[in-house]
Amino acid sequence: MSQGISPLADALVSCSNARRDTSRSAMPTYKLTYFDLRGRAEPSRLLFAVAGVEYEDVRIQREQWPNEKASGKYPFGQMPVLEVDGQVIAQSIAIARYLANEFGLAGKTNLEKAKVDMIVDAIGDVSKGLGEMWFANDEAKKAEAKEKCLTKTIPTTFTGLEKILMTNNGGDGFFVGDSLTMADLIFLAHTDYHVDQLKEENTMAAFPKLTALRERILAQPSVKQWVEARPKTKI
Repeated sequence: MSQGISPLADALVSCSNARRDTSRSAMPTYKLTYFDLRGRAEPSRLLFAVAGVEYEDVRIQREQWPNEKASGKYPFGQMPVLEVDGQVIAQSIAIARYLANEFGLAGKTNLEKAKVDMIVDAIGDVSKGLGEMWFANDEAKKAEAKEKCLTKTIPTTFTGLEKILMTNNGGDGFFVGDSLTMADLIFLAHTDYHVDQLKEENTMAAFPKLTALRERILAQPSVKQWVEARPKTKI
């Protein structure tokens, strides 16, 4: 017992220290596995960066994937997967939603969470269109998918997103609430493709509020640090 401290006080101090030690040991271990790309894993990497939470960023090379896929580790034969204390979560948006909820980046109320999900799902519509364009197996189908994406899917979705953004602080803050959420980070990861791969089409030119939002997200210290330090990849 410490000198000058009663047995009861000493016991309370020991109990408090034990609780702190338990809290530290209860922090999950995270392992995120994906190709050596930004792609579908980047929203989760951004969530880890903003939350300041450590994780293992495993990057599989293309030639390794057939053996990895055959290992039985991947529930749907796809990446990314997140391991949380050894338990596997598949599907990129499910992973991001889990992390966002764990890190307080999913919205502060159920209504805010629904708004975040609405924005994420809308961005998913554009991602699907871009995927159809990117993975089309002949030039005619690729051209058709690109025409649909550039003239319908992207303008319609971005118009809706900009309107939603403008209902919150006149469009000069973030998508939902007064701080970053998963919606902003998924928007950033998604628009990387527009900036890098659709330069000539300049798909964001007609949306100044969305363009300013992207710059605002990139200026956040934790995001800026990750973007500058992350491996450089084409997509």
